[in-house]
Amino acid sequence: MFTGLVAAVGRIVHIKPLAEAEQGGVRLVIDAGELGLADVGIGDSIAVQGACMTVIALEGRRFQVDVSRESLSLTAGLDREGEVNLEKSLRVGDQIGGHLVSGHVDGMGVVLRFDSVGESRELAIRVPGHLARFLAYKGSITVNGISLTVNRVNDVAEGCDISINIIPHTQAVTTLRNVKPGDRVNLEVDTIARYVERMLAMPQAGDME
Repeated sequence: MFTGLVAAVGRIVHIKPLAEAEQGGVRLVIDAGELGLADVGIGDSIAVQGACMTVIALEGRRFQVDVSRESLSLTAGLDREGEVNLEKSLRVGDQIGGHLVSGHVDGMGVVLRFDSVGESRELAIRVPGHLARFLAYKGSITVNGISLTVNRVNDVAEGCDISINIIPHTQAVTTLRNVKPGDRVNLEVDTIARYVERMLAMPQAGDME
């Protein structure tokens, strides 16, 4: 589990195919930037751009993870060199400053706008239809591994458009500083919303008699 509070911005510095066939996965070599690796071991989990990955090798300030072809097809930002948001998994006693995040990307959204509004910026994202029912005003969503609050929801034929306020600090210390309209972003909906949707969908005991 994670909190959606990005600990550091790292960089994918090398991508190695795991098989000659195009349908194979890849091995990523990631420079951890300012992320502390002293307490990280082989087999530990690190969220990379919002996707939970298992550390398979460590060397100095760098670590390696394997990404399956399926994961590559369902995520954005793991198929090329460049900056990525990093967060180590929660440990007992850690402060939860964002919200509970599993690191399992539910789908990809598309950035519609990223406009300046006063000292902040408004990030507008088109959310696909299968995730739209999980989004609500003042609810939580994870975008590229960042815990954010939804300010507006507008249902459209393709799903819904959400608006999020990004303060200068968040833009400065995450990969949101690189985002532009048309970019795909990794989305994970709030775990609580999943349980609510499941409970509402299940028939009550009396209804099954």
